[in-house]
Amino acid sequence: MTEEKNPKKPNRFSRFLRIIGPGLITGAADDDPSGIATYSQTGTQFGFGMLWTVVFLYPLMSAVQEACGRIGAVTGKGMAAVVRDNYSKKILFPVVLLVVIANTINIGSDIGAMAEAMSLIVPLPFLHLTLIFTIIMLSLELFLSYRIYARILKWLALALLAYPITAIISANNWPEIIRSTVIPHIQFEFGFFFILTGVLGTTISPYLFFWQASEEVEEEIKDKRLSANSGLPPRISNKFLRALKIDTLFGMLFSQLVMLSIIITTASVLNANGVTNIETAADAAKALEPLVSTFPNAGLMAKSIFAIGVVGVGLLAVPVLAGSASYALSESLRWHEGLSQKINKARGFYGVIIVATLIGLSLNFVGIDPIKALVFTAVFNGVAAVPLIFLIAKVSGNEKIMGEHKNSSISTALLWLTFAAMGGSAIIMFASFAGR
Repeated sequence: MTEEKNPKKPNRFSRFLRIIGPGLITGAADDDPSGIATYSQTGTQFGFGMLWTVVFLYPLMSAVQEACGRIGAVTGKGMAAVVRDNYSKKILFPVVLLVVIANTINIGSDIGAMAEAMSLIVPLPFLHLTLIFTIIMLSLELFLSYRIYARILKWLALALLAYPITAIISANNWPEIIRSTVIPHIQFEFGFFFILTGVLGTTISPYLFFWQASEEVEEEIKDKRLSANSGLPPRISNKFLRALKIDTLFGMLFSQLVMLSIIITTASVLNANGVTNIETAADAAKALEPLVSTFPNAGLMAKSIFAIGVVGVGLLAVPVLAGSASYALSESLRWHEGLSQKINKARGFYGVIIVATLIGLSLNFVGIDPIKALVFTAVFNGVAAVPLIFLIAKVSGNEKIMGEHKNSSISTALLWLTFAAMGGSAIIMFASFAGR
């Protein structure tokens, strides 16, 4: 006599895969080409000296992104819509303008980096490659459903795994790595704080604030916790918010492990061999040569892996950048918005995505060096994030807006510490520049 089989309950791993979503996408998008370039320059210029920022930034970026996700989940609105409904237009429009400008510059830098990286293995002119990537990314964002699009974004995150593998292969001074990771090292000079501000800006980036809040709303619509047109608040629970926190913590951990790996790899391979500056994508690709050192043409293999990684995260990050800018502007002007909407239902929303991407593309036609542009973009984001974090701390701690789901005391402390750290770094950077 055979026993009747009970339907299998989802195991823990299956449940975990269902939980991860906006947090993982946000974490992966955080390691965009600008992040790769900034972290690579950090390891190349300062060796292991800035590894401590990985540990320092993890709780800060997690607190910021969790607050943004919670704002979206609790209110059923994106960040700009919440600011629009609760604060003066004098606050709303400067904030939105700041995000749109920062994102557009970032889009241009990332497209340029993708083209330069791909030119290492594909014999096409730089500008032709920028056009090809722009067409691909706009097509992905305009013509795929949100459900399919989100699935693609999750898998594109795997392109970053080359760095952890290379870090394990190439690192040979683990006592120094561990010491530099847990003991802060600070140099009071412009170059150090310029890179530090860039690290802060590419890790805790303005575009991620607006993106994650809006994507939590998209997830609620997809899961039927929120009706896009009813005007009723979303149906959430403490279990739902715990899942949101797990998703965010995992996404940020993924991001920081990649950051750690890039710094270790470039410090071990480049800085340790006398290279202290990255000028081109080919220079950055040399950090991956230990991964393929047993192959006859290790240089070409390293360039190929580097190119695939940069293009993979670029395809992930640029639509996030454009979407984030569009969410901010569309919510401010009360346009129909969201990747869950069809183009004919949200023309303004998709129009902003197209325009922001094309303006970003055009920045590559004025002869800006892609690698320098990436690091400059990160520094600009580090300065632009300061007032936005102040606003996030105020909104997420406002009981009138968040109700019982307002910040905990730990969340509040971490948000204000983030504000102080990023503001302090920017101030010292400008002061040290003026004193040169």
